[in-house]
Amino acid sequence: MESSTQFIANHQAWKDEWKRTKIENLAMLFEGAIIARVKVGLKMNVPSGSLEQVLAKLPALRKPTVSPLSEGAGYAIETVLDETVARSITPELKRAGAEGIIEYPLNKVIL
Repeated sequence: MESSTQFIANHQAWKDEWKRTKIENLAMLFEGAIIARVKVGLKMNVPSGSLEQVLAKLPALRKPTVSPLSEGAGYAIETVLDETVARSITPELKRAGAEGIIEYPLNKVIL
């Protein structure tokens, strides 16, 4: 069996600006939840000397977030990517110098 999800709005409701906004908001949140089912968040710490090697291996929706750690201890990197990709690149990231790698599920990804 196959099924598909459809979000249907009443034509009269769609003409009402307040209701249309609510419908659009719900559609955005539903879509975000559907997208998040195949994505994960990935966090890690990276020593300064390994930053370029790790970033070269790391895909992202746009670009990873890179934040300096306190006392010049390197960088914290955070990104969102496909779960299947995370599974395959995590060992590569570790070998490139990443440490404290955390993978976590997402509830919504709003593009």
